[in-house]
Amino acid sequence: LVLELNQVIIPTYGTVPDQQNLHTPEWVDFDDKPDSLFFKDGQRRIDFVLVYEDESKKMTHRRSDRKKQKRKRQVYESNLINNGLQLEATRSVLDEKLIFVKVHAPWEVLCTYAEVMHIKLPLQHNDLKTRKSAFNWFSRLFRVDENIIKPEQEFFTAPFQKEHLSNFYIQDKDTFFNPATRSRIVHFILSRVEYATKHNVKKFGINKLLDTGIYKAAFPLHDTSFRHLSTDPSCPNERYLLYREWAHPKNIFKLQPLDFIRKYYGEKIGIYFAWLGFYTNMLTVAAVVGVGCFLYGYLTKDNCTWSQEVCDPNIGGNIIMCPQCDRACTYWNLTITCESSKKLCIFDSYGTLVFAVFMGIWVTFFLEFWKRRQAELEYEWDTVEYLEQEEQVRPEYEARCTHVVMNEITQQEEHVPYTACGKCVRMTFCTSAIFFWILLIIASVVGIIVYRLSVFLAFSSKLSQHVNGTEALRKYLTPQTATSVTASLISFVVIMILNIVYEKVAILITDFELPRTQTDYENSLTTKMFLFQFVNYYSSCFYIAFFKGKFVGHPGSPVYWLGKYRNEECDPGGCLLELTTQLAIIVGGKAIWNNIQEVLVPLVKNLIGRYSAAARSEKVVPRWEHDYHLQPIGKLGLFYEYLEMVIQFGFVTLFVASFPLAPLLALINNMLEIRLDAWKLTTQFRRMVPQKAQDIGAWQPILQGIAILAVVTNALIIAFTSDMIPRLVYYWSFSVPPYGSHSTHTMEGYINSTLSVFNISDFKNESKPSSPWLGKQTTCRQVYRDLRYPPGHQHQYEHNIYYWHVIAAKLAFIIVMEHVIYFVKFIISYVIPDVSEKTKSKVKREKYLTQKLLHENDLKGVKKTMDKIADKIIKGADSTFRPKDE
Repeated sequence: LVLELNQVIIPTYGTVPDQQNLHTPEWVDFDDKPDSLFFKDGQRRIDFVLVYEDESKKMTHRRSDRKKQKRKRQVYESNLINNGLQLEATRSVLDEKLIFVKVHAPWEVLCTYAEVMHIKLPLQHNDLKTRKSAFNWFSRLFRVDENIIKPEQEFFTAPFQKEHLSNFYIQDKDTFFNPATRSRIVHFILSRVEYATKHNVKKFGINKLLDTGIYKAAFPLHDTSFRHLSTDPSCPNERYLLYREWAHPKNIFKLQPLDFIRKYYGEKIGIYFAWLGFYTNMLTVAAVVGVGCFLYGYLTKDNCTWSQEVCDPNIGGNIIMCPQCDRACTYWNLTITCESSKKLCIFDSYGTLVFAVFMGIWVTFFLEFWKRRQAELEYEWDTVEYLEQEEQVRPEYEARCTHVVMNEITQQEEHVPYTACGKCVRMTFCTSAIFFWILLIIASVVGIIVYRLSVFLAFSSKLSQHVNGTEALRKYLTPQTATSVTASLISFVVIMILNIVYEKVAILITDFELPRTQTDYENSLTTKMFLFQFVNYYSSCFYIAFFKGKFVGHPGSPVYWLGKYRNEECDPGGCLLELTTQLAIIVGGKAIWNNIQEVLVPLVKNLIGRYSAAARSEKVVPRWEHDYHLQPIGKLGLFYEYLEMVIQFGFVTLFVASFPLAPLLALINNMLEIRLDAWKLTTQFRRMVPQKAQDIGAWQPILQGIAILAVVTNALIIAFTSDMIPRLVYYWSFSVPPYGSHSTHTMEGYINSTLSVFNISDFKNESKPSSPWLGKQTTCRQVYRDLRYPPGHQHQYEHNIYYWHVIAAKLAFIIVMEHVIYFVKFIISYVIPDVSEKTKSKVKREKYLTQKLLHENDLKGVKKTMDKIADKIIKGADSTFRPKDE
């Protein structure tokens, strides 16, 4: 491929010796046709638009700098013309400083570069019969009206070759290359044309010219306004149809016209919306089951025996709990936690266990069926062999290829941007930078933990919990609740701030790595960003789920954090409710913040740009100037959209055992997200350069990794964060003899059995509460679920036999749950093939036709030529040996 590029492109770069040899664009005036997509002659289509500010009218730079910029731009445009492109320049209607250079690629240029880029184009109609789905009648209710957006015709395709031009399905040269393909070819040329040479190093590419400010923008055109149909009869009005049938809020329950999206925006955007739509549809099933599990917990919470005992004034009202901090905290009634125990019954029920197992299996179905859907799209959108055949080297990589190395396979010299030693230095630096930022996140998490520990003391003193107090506020605003909510809000703010900073750092690190192709670049950036986001978003949840309240000791011998702060304890109902609160704040806050940001930021920027041009309402403005005032999509395109959804996928799967409503919230958010993203692309952003994409890239293995980790985290949440296993052990073993006194299995007495006794006289002086003791009791109860022998026992304050039964049951549960779910996942993965039989048949049929049309026809041509030569030889031989008198 590199050799082909050198042969086709490099010779046409040329160095421009003087000003007289420069080719310049043709200057024309605007013809007052606002919807026109053509040059002034009405024949040549505008495939790309370049925008720059007239150097003679610039006042912000020195004259010498303006002259250099003008020279580079003139050389660049001259070389574009040398490459066969046609340019037409027009001055802005609203701002006389702006110049719009319209670019058109003629037929010969399109054919040449289509062959270089291995673009697949149609050979003939798809003649395979498609079997209609049994649910076709149902899906028709949600599909876009085929009379408005007609289904795309299916073709068998092959990589374009000029010498086989007659074999391709060409009805009209003007429509053979659709606008998206034309724009992609022109952008390929724009990215590789030279504009300067310095120290024998060529500088080239539109990206560098944009970065240095020589050009202000470069973009393909939207075909019309999204609000109304074009007055030009030749305009297809695809943008208007996309807004009306896809981006408009009224279509929130409709299926997406994916083929039409792909045709207008390219495969990369098409595959994103295909994945997001598929994920959202699969969430429907998870949301229904999650709501069912939530309703089960809500309807059965009044039958929750252990919660009734907490709220019972004769049971929980007589249980005095030990202070949860040194000095400032005091003794308190267990009944204070009545409301939180009722809420916990909703989430900590047997329905949650069923839902956790279901989600472990659901995520496997989601990934396997997506692989099948992705394989179908790869074939239908001609990206099956894209990476092997078509992807080009990044211009930034090509520009740095100054080192010569020997290729071990070809035994030929090739140019690379750095030596082996240089590559090691780059990798070491990048890895160190990544670890530094991850440690910075962990430091912020430690800061939040210290905040929890220190603020808990303040809340405990202000929200005093006296034993005989009956204030209504105390039932809802306990020190634990106040600490948890404020810490969650602070954690959310810190997460958002670190996101903004690290995004810039990750881009700088990836640019320094200098990946070879755009796919390599995006995959490298994806890995860095997700690793950071994983630690940033999930660290606080992992802390609450698996560390908080697990290493606190007991009142007589507490564990201290940093030698100063007493380690944080869970609410007497356990940490599960706090984990649920944390998830609700982060998931809900993140969704609301992102949606507001996605809507308001581009909308406000466009409104400011609109009102800043006072003459807009008085003058007719061309399509290219309308599009210039829209927002650019950004270098990373859909990267942040993918990242947002994958982080959400992690919350939905990793911690779903604590929050069964997470799939429902994700479903509602995604239904809005699809239309918001569509609305942004269609109305607020310039048209993206259409790009090929074979799949969702590095996000696929990340999703698979999350799916595997989700089984482990949910099993651990149920075992160690939830109170389910201790309750089951009590019900089946410790409620009846020899450990219990009940005649049948029951949950009665569970609270009294799990709250260990502590003698207040055993308090150390530094831990003894400053508040006076109320009542005649000489003991208090330890932390909830802390299973220890009472004072006076020969092993007092050591873990009792109930504790070891619970630990054994938890470990057994984790092993059984993981192995069962992993076994089911393996069976599902094996049974469901990645590529359907229908898609395999289409691929085989296409390969057969490609061989028949492109190769057998060549053989026939060679045979005809050889037959003609043979005939001439035979005739010549006959005339040589024929007698003269004849």
